[in-house]
Amino acid sequence: MRRLKSLLAIASMTAIMLAGCNSFPGRPTKAELPLRPSNVTDFAALYGENCAGCHGADGKSGAAIAMNNRIYLEIIDDASMRHVISDGVPGTAMPPFAQSAGGSLTDRQINLLIAGIRKTWAAVSSAGSGAPPYSNSTPGDSNRGAQVYAANCQSCHGADGKGGTAGSVVDASYLSLVSDQYLRSIVIAGRPDLGHPDWKSAASGQPLTPAQVSDVVAWLSSKRPASPLAQSN
Repeated sequence: MRRLKSLLAIASMTAIMLAGCNSFPGRPTKAELPLRPSNVTDFAALYGENCAGCHGADGKSGAAIAMNNRIYLEIIDDASMRHVISDGVPGTAMPPFAQSAGGSLTDRQINLLIAGIRKTWAAVSSAGSGAPPYSNSTPGDSNRGAQVYAANCQSCHGADGKGGTAGSVVDASYLSLVSDQYLRSIVIAGRPDLGHPDWKSAASGQPLTPAQVSDVVAWLSSKRPASPLAQSN
């Protein structure tokens, strides 16, 4: 009986001490504790942590396509953007971010990213009016693409694509890290943050047709070194 009373007394003292710890000066409140990564819902935080490193802190001037490119945001739909963010692009520097694909973001966080990108950078605009479609299931012709390149691209990228006033577009390392869809997006939407024109501002003075876009992408793709990984995403 005496032993039981001693154990109860010790248990009571321990509970009192633990309760007292909650009132120590400087102890953070529940509201001050950092959120679990899966509970972060602020767009700026999500974008800064997961996207800014490649797409730029302000949605531009990063290594990857600019997210503040209005034409790009007009031609890509939510489903396509969600697919790229969720599953990544095999064979390129774009990793999967969805938890279901081994990433760290929940479906809700991916939806918040898409909505935030559009709200922040996709102002009401007709910049993409008449643009070729984001994707195309019909392969282009690389022979015709060589002619499209000569008329519209070589003045900056050189006759052989190895660089002129602008950089090389046939560099093996570059082409190994980008997909055909990425090339298509750049040809259509350009990189205004880097001075690269879009499809309607081609050097020939005429907007590129959907077929011409597919053809020049086929020509660029033909310069890519053989790889076991698919480049169709």
